[in-house]
Amino acid sequence: MELQQSRALNDGPVVSAAAVTDRIVETSIPARLDALPWSGFHTRVVLALGITWILDGLEVTLAGALSGALKQSPTLLFSNLDLGIANSAYLGGAVLGALGFGWLTDRIGRKKLFFITLALYLTATAATALSWNIESYALFRFLTGAGIGGEYTAINSTIQELVPARYRGWTDLVINGSFWIGAAMGAVAAIVLLDPALLGPDLGWRLAYLIGATIGLVVLLMRMWIPESPRWLMIHGRPDQAHKIVDDIQRSVIGHDQDTSDGRFAKMRLKMRDHTPIREVVHTLFVTYRQRSLVGLVLMVAQAFFYNAIFFTFALVLTDFYGISADHVGWYLLPFAAGNFLGPLLLGRLFDTLGRRTMITLTYGVSGVLLAVSGYLFSIGALSAQGQTIAWMVIFFFASPAASAAYLTVSETFPLEIRALAIAVFYAVGTGIGGVIGPALFGALIDTGSRSSVFAGYLLGAFLMIVAAIVAWRYAISAERKSLEEIARPLASME
Repeated sequence: MELQQSRALNDGPVVSAAAVTDRIVETSIPARLDALPWSGFHTRVVLALGITWILDGLEVTLAGALSGALKQSPTLLFSNLDLGIANSAYLGGAVLGALGFGWLTDRIGRKKLFFITLALYLTATAATALSWNIESYALFRFLTGAGIGGEYTAINSTIQELVPARYRGWTDLVINGSFWIGAAMGAVAAIVLLDPALLGPDLGWRLAYLIGATIGLVVLLMRMWIPESPRWLMIHGRPDQAHKIVDDIQRSVIGHDQDTSDGRFAKMRLKMRDHTPIREVVHTLFVTYRQRSLVGLVLMVAQAFFYNAIFFTFALVLTDFYGISADHVGWYLLPFAAGNFLGPLLLGRLFDTLGRRTMITLTYGVSGVLLAVSGYLFSIGALSAQGQTIAWMVIFFFASPAASAAYLTVSETFPLEIRALAIAVFYAVGTGIGGVIGPALFGALIDTGSRSSVFAGYLLGAFLMIVAAIVAWRYAISAERKSLEEIARPLASME
């Protein structure tokens, strides 16, 4: 880190007594990180951290694809309501995990939370395979969700703070879209493990849950070399460590130390702090940035209800209304997952070129309209199982980048000191309102056996997405290709 009182920057920082006493530093670390070209370092960070979404996709897909098997299990014999309650427990755990671990992420650092949350996920998802009744299954799903929710806050904030500004939108969307790689893995696992010719009805679903635990062990090893966020370190009183990390990153990217003495990199003055008081967090979110908070809340609630309500009950619609057997549901999930991954992959760059407001409005609006139309066709019986799957594939081609953009919005539009907690708050509130209610509501609607009742649920999801599109067009921030510090100055900034 460059300090105002230092010698030649390539010799390392020399901090004067005055600087230490005042705890004020002048740094160009954000500008240096944003100026880097894409490199193997960034690819490794994306792989090691972004695999969290693969795990989440695997978990959510298994929850949906295994629904039929859990109902047929001679040990569990779940009803649709039991499944809805268990899925809501998973999301409830994600809400509380995001809040608790989000607060810790901003307080003790991003890297420590990588391992705490992943260890919780590994333990809980392995325990799910040993469930013996609805109570144990719901508890273990709750704890699994808590681990995944905590991962969201630490991972999103770290990726935002390490990826150069001009790649941030596309990278974030593709990483979130990798959820659907996990979804495809879960679908294939369900196809194989639920085949009654291979495994018994009470063994296949248990083995399926062990897949996530196995992947998680590999992820633990991959994360060993990832550094702490230099942006977090420089504010929390560890400028020497931040400086060393950035120097190491630059050498790995361009092969040598970068001369920072010619004024090419913009500097900012920061007052180092140990933590940010909750009172300041609340004031920042709901007074200083209340408009941004409104946008984040609306986007998160809409996508959470839209996604979780539909996806958690995907298998139930296929089995109850189309007569698809539980062991064949995975085949229908594969094209669904493909559409969800291709959306962020192909549309993601437009969020950095056409801009955030335009693309958020477009993806949310189109998703809502398409869901309303397909819901009507479903209600009148005009769709086959294949036609329903194609309709969902097209809908979620747009809905997937929309949902990813919600996470992008809440992670880049608030100051560094509260970034992880901001992600946690909006994820928790959005998932609490939209995600926890959605699966239970749709489970109850499907239990009625009425297509019209399910259509009413689809209309509610469509309405929320269209409202979110309108709010985004009116109030969203044009954050494309801008430094995080330009979008929202750190609370510690002295300028």
